[in-house]
Amino acid sequence: MSKIIASAAIRGAHVIIGRADNKWQQAMDKWGANEPVGFPNTAYYLPIIYGILGLKIEKLGDMQQVLERCKTLLPPPVKESHHLPYLAPALDVGMATFFAEEIIEAMRYLETPNFYTKMEDPSDDNIWLGAADDVILRKRGIEFVDGTAPGFAAILGAAPTNEIAVKIAQELQQKNLYVFMCAENEGKRFSEQLVESGLQIGWPTRLVSFGPDVSAVVFALGFATRAAMSFGGVEPGDFRKILLYNKDRIFAFAMPLGYISDEWYANAAGAVNWGFPTIADTPIPEILPTGICTYEHVVSNVPHENIVSRAIEVRGLKVTVADVPVPVAYGPAFEGERVRGDDIYLECGGGRSQMVEWVTSKHMDEIDDGKIEIIGPEITDVEAGTKLPMAIAVEVAGREMQEDFEPILERQIHHLLNYAQGVMHIGQRDIAWLRISKAAVEKGFKLQHIGVILHSKLHQDFGRIFDKIQIKIYTQEEKVRDIVQKAKEVYTARDIRIEGMADETTDIYYSCTLCQSFAPSHVCVISPERTGLCGSYNWMDCKAAFEISPTGPNQPVAKGETIDAKLGQWKGVNEFISKASRGKIDHYNFYSIINDPMTTCGCCECIAAVLPTCNGIMTVNREFMDMTPCGMKFTTLAGTIGGGISTPGFVGHGKYNVTQRKFIIAEGGIKRLVWMPKMLKEEIAERFNARAKELGIPNLIEMIADETVGTTEEEILPFLQEKGHPALSMDSIL
Repeated sequence: MSKIIASAAIRGAHVIIGRADNKWQQAMDKWGANEPVGFPNTAYYLPIIYGILGLKIEKLGDMQQVLERCKTLLPPPVKESHHLPYLAPALDVGMATFFAEEIIEAMRYLETPNFYTKMEDPSDDNIWLGAADDVILRKRGIEFVDGTAPGFAAILGAAPTNEIAVKIAQELQQKNLYVFMCAENEGKRFSEQLVESGLQIGWPTRLVSFGPDVSAVVFALGFATRAAMSFGGVEPGDFRKILLYNKDRIFAFAMPLGYISDEWYANAAGAVNWGFPTIADTPIPEILPTGICTYEHVVSNVPHENIVSRAIEVRGLKVTVADVPVPVAYGPAFEGERVRGDDIYLECGGGRSQMVEWVTSKHMDEIDDGKIEIIGPEITDVEAGTKLPMAIAVEVAGREMQEDFEPILERQIHHLLNYAQGVMHIGQRDIAWLRISKAAVEKGFKLQHIGVILHSKLHQDFGRIFDKIQIKIYTQEEKVRDIVQKAKEVYTARDIRIEGMADETTDIYYSCTLCQSFAPSHVCVISPERTGLCGSYNWMDCKAAFEISPTGPNQPVAKGETIDAKLGQWKGVNEFISKASRGKIDHYNFYSIINDPMTTCGCCECIAAVLPTCNGIMTVNREFMDMTPCGMKFTTLAGTIGGGISTPGFVGHGKYNVTQRKFIIAEGGIKRLVWMPKMLKEEIAERFNARAKELGIPNLIEMIADETVGTTEEEILPFLQEKGHPALSMDSIL
């Protein structure tokens, strides 16, 4: 190893370990040895120390043994005439540096509890996220295991200009890599450069601003260490396996930008232990022989236009990026991006206008593969802030194509459009919602590119089940209404196919995790009598989706032993929920709104809520924009419970689910339904009346209040009493 690098790393480690020791002594004087310490919401204590040494640091006094270990690893500064090998001492001081920096950061949490946001996103006045908690680890860490995110770039310092910073960040995003950021260079920080340039940072966009100082690099290495223990099954203290796991499985590298101080050298030496090389933009000494890292250990003086590709090469990472010919960046890293307020150039659906998405099969001779038509105004024909109706009609044909596959292709529209930078998509079917940002339009993005994305990606991902595809995008109101009518007829036919099946006689249910990009802990489990919250997927749809893509988001779930038949809870389902939510949710009930109801995502068609005064429940569909008797509009309800949590008294569901036999049956089923919007009553009336007739209350729908009666419990209660609604004579719902 280079004598210059080893000397600098040892000097830097002396400084960092001395700083940690001083902070610890001051904390001991102030709080005492029994003061609790650690990173928030984690079972991994201080994860590098826990993973490498096997030590659980829970109190201030526990840190003493770690500091003593640091000092034993710390050699004296290298003398000019000293010619001993430098590799081992440099690696040792690198490891000691990380131990000391974890202590420094733990001190920061103790001294300034609100220094970090402790969330996935920056707040309005704080961009520093701090250590990822175990919820984030489970959600994001699995991506490093399944290849969704092959690795991360740990960027220290700042680029010479904001423009260069943005180019580097977006190139890394397009390669599906996470970007972990810390430290400063000449008063500038990479994360601050991105914010100044208008980029959204945070875990959802894979641009993670850990902290302002170099010590925050331990949050990146701690994340990698926990991944080995959590997903690799490595026991704490088995440092060799942890380091090998990271070398072989977590394709990460350090990318210092700007002047490299002794403290940065110490951190770079530490990263080599994990098999993570350093690729710098400054002319520092290089370490080119292979050894601990897959290839070179330190590569320097790399031009900014080549630094990402050079880093990927040095790390030995093979990146596959779909070539989607659109003028904006495209990839999973942009799926969590939001388009809000003044950033919106065009908005379609979401209650602001009508929007529908529909995939339908055609004969081979009816399809001109790759043909994309825009019927109505294009983006170039409207001004910023415009709201348009939209219908996306995707027509497919192929020898292997089946009608059962249509809804599966239809549901892909959601995430395929979200992968485009500056495009936000929520919902599906006739409750879809699309926003396109001003920045995307400035780069040349048009509605035509929606068709380009769908053509290229559906061919790439599902080409084996169809041969041709063409896309028609309507933005004329009359044409959109026509497509909505045709699509609804198809949706109804799809829903009817599931009738006749029962949960009791079906041993396999199916999962859907498509919405976890917006609701990380949400896991939709779909049974014959409990369709997906989005309304797109029923049991048969999921079965077909699994046949198409055995490793996709719709997986078979063995129901297993019945825990509670009335509430709808099964052992096998619980085990799946716990695993798929990364431990955030360990159970829920299919048939209850009161007792641990199913989690809810942002794509649900409807939200039901308890109305205690009326001894019943209400439900509201996404299209209804006004106030409801629970005191909240749909948007407020969705924002309150739509993040993938189980909220007693509230539950998301599909429109069709209202007319299924198991709809909140634990509380009495549709006999508890006392209010819903008139438009929803009219939409589901035929199926609802058939269900009410089965219950011996054929006129039940006439007893249910809507907005013409009132939008508060006090307003609708007299109506319910006059009609003799059955909910009023049932046992208390609470």
